[in-house]
Amino acid sequence: MNDNNRDLPEFRLERIKFLAHNIFAKAKGSHDWDHTLRVFRLCERIGKAEGADMEVVKIAAYLHDIGRNVQDQSFGKICHAAEGAKLAHPMVEALPLSDFQKTNIIHCVRSHRFRGDHEPKTLEAKVLFDADKLDSIGAVGVARAFLFAGEIGAKLHNPDIGVENSIPYSEDDTGYREFKLKLCRIKDRIITIEGRKLAKERHEFMEAFFKQFLDEYEGKR
Repeated sequence: MNDNNRDLPEFRLERIKFLAHNIFAKAKGSHDWDHTLRVFRLCERIGKAEGADMEVVKIAAYLHDIGRNVQDQSFGKICHAAEGAKLAHPMVEALPLSDFQKTNIIHCVRSHRFRGDHEPKTLEAKVLFDADKLDSIGAVGVARAFLFAGEIGAKLHNPDIGVENSIPYSEDDTGYREFKLKLCRIKDRIITIEGRKLAKERHEFMEAFFKQFLDEYEGKR
């Protein structure tokens, strides 16, 4: 597409996709570009069903985790959503969008985190929040939980310490810990109607998986 078409929505989206993708060159598997693409696809499904501004939703989906590497390098001390909003600002400001759309995109990025301090206020932010959370549960969510545990050198499971006493980014930050402290609560935090439909089946799968996981770990089956 040539420069004469630079103001077309598809051009703007491809530009953001290109910029965001480059940031993920050395990303870890649990929060890599594939995660972003899955969230993007979920945003498409939920956003259309909810009647959201799809250009805002799609741009925000591509940008939502661009601050993740900073959080990982700080061992969780820096919020990737807040950092991502800072990184996204100059990219979004360069787009020929309305001021409200620009502000909304940054708000979407800043408020998408489950453990974040900012509540998603706009419909578009709620769509992104739900899409990101849905990728954290179900079969993909279980796989990502154990993938992240492997990335930080955590054990498969540690029954000798309560999950509430374990330390993030340590050998006790297991997939089961992530389930008990976060993943099992996600279903009740989903905001949109379409998101709740998807969350129900994913949550049920996850509950069944971890029940069997503990049974097998303890030699009960």
